[in-house]
Amino acid sequence: MPFPDNFLWGAAVAANQCEGGFLQGNKGISNTDVITRGSLENPRQITYTVNHRRQKTALMNMENIPEDAEFVCFDDETYPNHESTDFYHHYKEDIALMKDLGLKAFRMSISWPRIFPLGNDEEPNEAGLAFYEEIFRGLKEAGIEPIVTINHYEIPIHLTELWGSWLDRRMITCFLNYCETIFMRYKDLVHYWLTFNEINHVNLVPFLAAGITKKDPRSLAVASHYELVAAAKAVSLGRRINPNFKFGCMIGHTQAYPYTCKPEDIYARWDFMSRCYLYSDVQVRGYYPTYQLKKWDREGIRPEITEQDRKDLQAGTVDFISFSYYHSGVQAADLAVLKMTGGNLSRGGKNPYLPTTEWGWQIDPMGLRMALIELYDRYQKPLFIVENGLGAKDQLVNGRVHDPYRIAYLKAHIEAMMLAIEVDGVELLGYTPWSFIDLVSAGTGEYRKRYGLVYVDKQDDGSGDYQRYRKDSFRWYREVIRTNGSNI
Repeated sequence: MPFPDNFLWGAAVAANQCEGGFLQGNKGISNTDVITRGSLENPRQITYTVNHRRQKTALMNMENIPEDAEFVCFDDETYPNHESTDFYHHYKEDIALMKDLGLKAFRMSISWPRIFPLGNDEEPNEAGLAFYEEIFRGLKEAGIEPIVTINHYEIPIHLTELWGSWLDRRMITCFLNYCETIFMRYKDLVHYWLTFNEINHVNLVPFLAAGITKKDPRSLAVASHYELVAAAKAVSLGRRINPNFKFGCMIGHTQAYPYTCKPEDIYARWDFMSRCYLYSDVQVRGYYPTYQLKKWDREGIRPEITEQDRKDLQAGTVDFISFSYYHSGVQAADLAVLKMTGGNLSRGGKNPYLPTTEWGWQIDPMGLRMALIELYDRYQKPLFIVENGLGAKDQLVNGRVHDPYRIAYLKAHIEAMMLAIEVDGVELLGYTPWSFIDLVSAGTGEYRKRYGLVYVDKQDDGSGDYQRYRKDSFRWYREVIRTNGSNI
């Protein structure tokens, strides 16, 4: 049997996409709270005012937002993250479903503005701390290991308005205060921590990933550096509080193939992957790779890297590498030759050998196997797949959801994991597919783009009673977990 006895079969969610409970329990406003609903055809919008005049900019192709912007919610817009799929009020029911599913692990995130509503508050919000403590205790009673993302696309919007978020070094102090608070409170309840979700996506969706309002290369370099330093310092801090903590970095991984065997296309593929691996290189090795320093110097945008920063990066390396994987793409020296395909937050050229989803994502289980091989060969540290799944327009009929397409997707990717472990020798800690329950899509802000093993009755028009229904994929995955992957 290729899967070890202690393999962590799980499922994943994120607070901002499933929790809801907007402003309840003294929660503050986050960057995701000011992003509207969208669709594949109509991009999500960031809403704000400048001198009391309404302004909007597209999330995925953001224009620079003025420094004096005030982020607000407009009455005639819909903000799906405010309600999401209401985990805030249904978490006990959802934990019972997790237990029924047989989960060994549950990846979730803590909402920073639920703990520190403004981000720089002198005291934490006890209501928020108590909320997550109840969840962790419930998971422990159900025999489920929490895998906790400290920051999953959720920045207190006050810090964006005050300092420009991660464009200011003072963010590191605020983040560490937040980390110390949750490490101390949950030191006996949480063992696995991930620092920043898909930290490399600051370059793709700067406002969503980091709450920053500028997208010029210098700003992206500065924000990336401050987040990397903050992540390293958080790891060191956590180990002082509980030496048994295990820390992972988390990157968004899109496997790339060269368009042809032309040397220039091979290099284009390497260049694309290096932009992904930069962040794990720093968090695993503890220093910036030479290729990135030279790139910054060529462009004249190297951020200030102090001697203390270097020491902190070296001291705070991670124990394992976690990543998301949904699809692959094609890269070429001449992008004009590529027919672009859809993607989560990143895109690539269309591969004629691969099928695609309704949203244009290329389905490529072999790409996952290649990602596992490359990451393990590069770092020789344990790996953890913490996101992988299929978004589709599921139909609820007479209380049942038949989703054979999701079962086929997950089965093919689990088979790829098997081969990576058994044939290629990869050390894989666990698998938490996206997602446990239906939730709001980060990229499009839709409910109809459903990922869950559990259907939630919530629709894009606002209707629905949040009732939960087990999908066919739920029952199938339960058997996979029960047999430790021998029956898929």
